[in-house]
Amino acid sequence: MSQLSAANHVAGGVSLIGVPTDIGAGTLGARMGPEALRVAGIAHAISRFGLDVKDCGNLAGPANPWQAAVNGFRHLPEVVQWNQLVHDAVHAELAAGRLPIMLGGDHCLAIGSISAVARHCREQGKRLRVLWFDAHADFNTSTLTPSGNIHGMPVACLFGHGPQELIEIGGHVPVLKPKDIRQIGIRSVDAGEKRLVHDIGIEVFDMRYIDEMGMRHGMELALALVDANTHLHVSLDVDFLDPDIAPGVGTTVRGGPTYREAQLCMEMIADTGRLASLDVVELNPALDVRNQTAELAVDLIESLFGKSTLMRKSGG
Repeated sequence: MSQLSAANHVAGGVSLIGVPTDIGAGTLGARMGPEALRVAGIAHAISRFGLDVKDCGNLAGPANPWQAAVNGFRHLPEVVQWNQLVHDAVHAELAAGRLPIMLGGDHCLAIGSISAVARHCREQGKRLRVLWFDAHADFNTSTLTPSGNIHGMPVACLFGHGPQELIEIGGHVPVLKPKDIRQIGIRSVDAGEKRLVHDIGIEVFDMRYIDEMGMRHGMELALALVDANTHLHVSLDVDFLDPDIAPGVGTTVRGGPTYREAQLCMEMIADTGRLASLDVVELNPALDVRNQTAELAVDLIESLFGKSTLMRKSGG
């Protein structure tokens, strides 16, 4: 997609929403993710495409009490508060015709952002397609996970498997149907999660599939039937990437996509011209090396908005 078409598609501009919490994680530090992305130049990188970029600052929510799980969930009241804040902020920017980018924070926050996106799609009569880039399926439940960390549960919650207070954010249960989401890069899934994902029928392009069939083929299928009436939401957990190139995450899993494979994903999304909202989560600067993971994340976001390595003419 050219810079011009990127700018035309995002006519209302881009809104950055910082969510500085690690409330759902098992390691402290993701609360610093929004600042690391700002230091890495995210606003400037996007504005170079001729887009109006508004930094909405950081949401202010409860502190992380760092307590043990209660009835299978860690920090449930605080997770609910943060996700309600995210839902409200993301929905407001969508209603204003802008493209919200949620700067996390851990991946439990996708419950709030995707609930807001789904609500917006219902209001606008649009189809939703979520691309979930992650090393993990994030389909744990309170009975499956010993830790109770809710950043391992957001997809389950979006499908109605979770505490009432979380699954009802956005006003519609379940938030997602199986055809609404594609998971890409998965390589660490618990046995119980695997059964649930299979039973529900989510389409998963795991690393075995990508190794055998190639990232291009997987992304073509993940983007199939995306059209002018589709709201495309990208939820990018930076642990999707191989830890050799992205060490700044709390839950590294070896064997992830290479730099070029990740860039291809983003470029193919940009080619559709349908990107309408984005999560960037699980960046942990405390575990990073000279902010390289944040810089890589910004590099990938640039590709989402149309920076391309393509040398040949389109259609050539």
